[in-house]
Amino acid sequence: MNKETVIKIRDVEKTYNETKVPVHALRGISLEIDKGEFTAIVGPSGCGKTTLLNIIGGLDRPTSGQIEVNHQDISQLSDNQLIDFRKEHIGFVFQSYNLIPVLTAKENVEFVMLLQKRDTELRNKRTRELMAAVGLEDKMQSRPAELSGGQQQRVAVARALAPKPSFILADEPTANLDSTSTNNLLDIMARLNQEEEMTFVFSTHDQRVIDRARRIITLEDGKVLKDEWV
Repeated sequence: MNKETVIKIRDVEKTYNETKVPVHALRGISLEIDKGEFTAIVGPSGCGKTTLLNIIGGLDRPTSGQIEVNHQDISQLSDNQLIDFRKEHIGFVFQSYNLIPVLTAKENVEFVMLLQKRDTELRNKRTRELMAAVGLEDKMQSRPAELSGGQQQRVAVARALAPKPSFILADEPTANLDSTSTNNLLDIMARLNQEEEMTFVFSTHDQRVIDRARRIITLEDGKVLKDEWV
């Protein structure tokens, strides 16, 4: 049975011209990522990992090339259209958690659903389910400062999953976590990947993440050096 392709990248280039010498962050990247993948993008610092993730997620625009998400060429969308598209289709997990400090864990998780104008009952149900899935049902009313780093990152994962996006982009999600928190987080992500067929794409240096990935895309100098299924 053919897999559903959720991300299609064609000849993507990204050049930054802020300095006298242009920086070629991405050089002709072409990739396809299917629904249900658990994929790690790896490579040395400066190889283009985060730039590629930001372009896939519509946080940055390519200098040239095409990015299709669910058959929509997002490189052709206006800024406002891109904001709306991200809100409906793409979940993000960042290294620094990016939780809103004045909101409780529950309010952080349901925030995007609130922007989507989802029904209150639906928001509450989805939030309870996800907080239970990440093992934090007893921390619903805690604010980020009252949670450990590992707990904050689990809230961030629940928030990313809340609007039922097409895929999750995770940029160095374990960089600030100890081994126990990292393993707990990866267990949760792997379970959600298996049970909900949620697609995860990681940018990472962390060998613990790489060991869990089923596909490893290695970048070097802005190009795909290797693309391996493991």
